[in-house]
Amino acid sequence: MVTNVLTSQSESSDILETVVEFPDNFLLIDLCGEYDRNLAEIEKKLGVQILRRGNQLAVIGDPEQAKEARDVLLALYQRLEEGRTVEHGDVDRELRMGAGGSADRGAGDDAAADGGDQLEMFKGGRVEIKTRKKPVEPRTDAQKAYVQALFANELAFGIGPAGTGKTYLAVAVGVSMFIEGHVDRIILSRPAVEAGEKLGYLPGDMKDKVDPYMQPLYDALNDFFPAKQVAKLIEEKRIEIAPLAFMRGRTLANAFVVLDEAQNATSMQMKMFLTRLGEGSRMVITGDRSQIDLPRGVTSGLHDAERLLKDIPKIAFNYFTSKDVVRHPLVAAIIEAYDADV
Repeated sequence: MVTNVLTSQSESSDILETVVEFPDNFLLIDLCGEYDRNLAEIEKKLGVQILRRGNQLAVIGDPEQAKEARDVLLALYQRLEEGRTVEHGDVDRELRMGAGGSADRGAGDDAAADGGDQLEMFKGGRVEIKTRKKPVEPRTDAQKAYVQALFANELAFGIGPAGTGKTYLAVAVGVSMFIEGHVDRIILSRPAVEAGEKLGYLPGDMKDKVDPYMQPLYDALNDFFPAKQVAKLIEEKRIEIAPLAFMRGRTLANAFVVLDEAQNATSMQMKMFLTRLGEGSRMVITGDRSQIDLPRGVTSGLHDAERLLKDIPKIAFNYFTSKDVVRHPLVAAIIEAYDADV
């Protein structure tokens, strides 16, 4: 635990200095990061100066920003004390959300009650999704609310620009529910819509032609399961990755089902997919309304689903903006530039 926090502010100055003492030097090294990169990130985002003095960190800057930086440091150190790591994504999350996150707890409480074994995930205001390889934590308030909605609702939508974690978090929740035994299968699907090249021009059989469209789903799975286990589960049909067209005529019971890139589903395809929902299943629809690759004049099924289902109870709609982008910072700037040009 942190043993001492000293704060001083000159009456004639708007500069606040907060000194935090950390008892474990080894944890302090991890807190600072390689070449103090974690401290540099906090300094850059909050406009403060952080000085290291032995086992102390002095935070100097505007009072409000200095206090926020201090709270971020304390939260990250507590994380290390709990035996967890501090990586770039963890620093970014604390800077975006503050210690413990600030999303509404009500949805989390409902989700925890409904998820049974996920109760631990929502304690202390923190959300942590357990997978085989690593825990996954939302990095923005919108992401946190989205994860809570996935556990609380049998049908949920995640709508927003690229890089906001819509699909990644949905697959993580699916893996978590699969591991805990809440579902028997994970089914991941995408419309195989061409964006500049035709399926028939690609080499190989049907699987070879379709797999490039499904690759982002494979990538997410490989982040949460060891590669050999992914291959085994796919072979056993406990994980299925298939184009949207392959869903016709099926009833998907006791499964966690994700439809990715749903903006490229037609209205009829969307209706077909939504009506596959069976007993004991969860369904997540993700999409980006700004990246529709359907032929001109064809209405996106995601647009129709929003319009028709928005007032139905127990169907959750979660929205993301460029502020929720967790890829390279330039991605958010690019999205904002294109949005401003519309």
